[in-house]
Amino acid sequence: MPVNQRSYEYGTSKSSIREIAAYGAQRKAQIGAEKVFDFSLGNPSVPAPEEVRRSIERSLELPPVQLHGYTPAAGLVEVRQRVAESLNRRFGCDYGAGDLYMTCGAAASLSISFNALVDPGDEVIVIAPYFPEYRVWIQTAGASCVEVMADPQTFQVDTEAVCAAITSRTKAVVVNSPNNPVGSVYSRQNLEELADVLRERESALGTAIYLVSDEPYREISYGCEVPWIPSLYDRSVVCYSYSKSLSLPGERVGWVLVPNTNPDHDELVPAIAGAGRKLGFVCAPALFQRVVMDCVDVPSDVAAYERNRKALTEGLSALGYEYIEPQGAFYLWVKSLEPDAEAFFQKAKALELLPVPSNSFGCEGWVRVGYCVSHQTIVDSMPAWRRLAEQYAQGDA
Repeated sequence: MPVNQRSYEYGTSKSSIREIAAYGAQRKAQIGAEKVFDFSLGNPSVPAPEEVRRSIERSLELPPVQLHGYTPAAGLVEVRQRVAESLNRRFGCDYGAGDLYMTCGAAASLSISFNALVDPGDEVIVIAPYFPEYRVWIQTAGASCVEVMADPQTFQVDTEAVCAAITSRTKAVVVNSPNNPVGSVYSRQNLEELADVLRERESALGTAIYLVSDEPYREISYGCEVPWIPSLYDRSVVCYSYSKSLSLPGERVGWVLVPNTNPDHDELVPAIAGAGRKLGFVCAPALFQRVVMDCVDVPSDVAAYERNRKALTEGLSALGYEYIEPQGAFYLWVKSLEPDAEAFFQKAKALELLPVPSNSFGCEGWVRVGYCVSHQTIVDSMPAWRRLAEQYAQGDA
């Protein structure tokens, strides 16, 4: 084959989430957007805060060469310092600009981190259900992706299962809390138990195991604590994006933090920079680095998602659907009305309901319903959810 085989395979095996979203866009063009209930993408319907617009307007007053010029590869020093100061205020830390690397969103943050950490033959553990692109980024870095199911009742981390999956080749464990796709938030106790397991296995195996925390939904939680991972486990790396917190998914800006409490800090910081260089993820978008600097402490509009969560959970409860109560993010993890989630999805699709079947996330029997849509979409979708439930109740499905 004249092209890279793995790249060809990734290009021809499309993301299920984006395929469903593309189908939804096609159906909206055919029959009208108000008749299609697309719950596929995690694309915020909440507008970016007013502070974002004001920041952009201020930046537009800069000399064009300065505004549009390259930044340092790791990002503007003043931006990284402002982010560090925000983290220090919030979590009682002592980070500086040198602990941060600005990135093109969470995808780049994670890709850079995996490439900085792993060697060929290493293993990275992910907690299923999980965002499916983790596997792509882990494999591209040369490691194997090892799935460990979360506790099937609580969807917290099953620490005993993680312990059993760790081998001498385990280089990292990835946690995502608030979680995509379930909406669960890992409790402090759960994460402390995980940290204890990692320390025990490091000691027993004589290896280093990193905890990579993927946190694009940190700011979207509903009254519960979202523990700060570096305060629980020293050998950690934090990956962040402003796609959800500031409703900027298309602008691709985030960061990687190597906490100064990480025992491998002095080697890992240049490895992060080198991975960014290797992958071509240098000089994150300059305009939106400045937006980050100006808006680093601007709160997310969680109230809008809370309203949607209430409408969706109350509506589906009344129809007899089972789900996991989301503590964060903007997804509802709904139990399929048959064991085959893909078959359930096809029946929902026939009614213009577009959730994402759980097969995409590494398990069976559920669908992810993204409630970052308009409130009206949720209200208008309820008759279709009712018809779907009735089909199963009547044996017509």
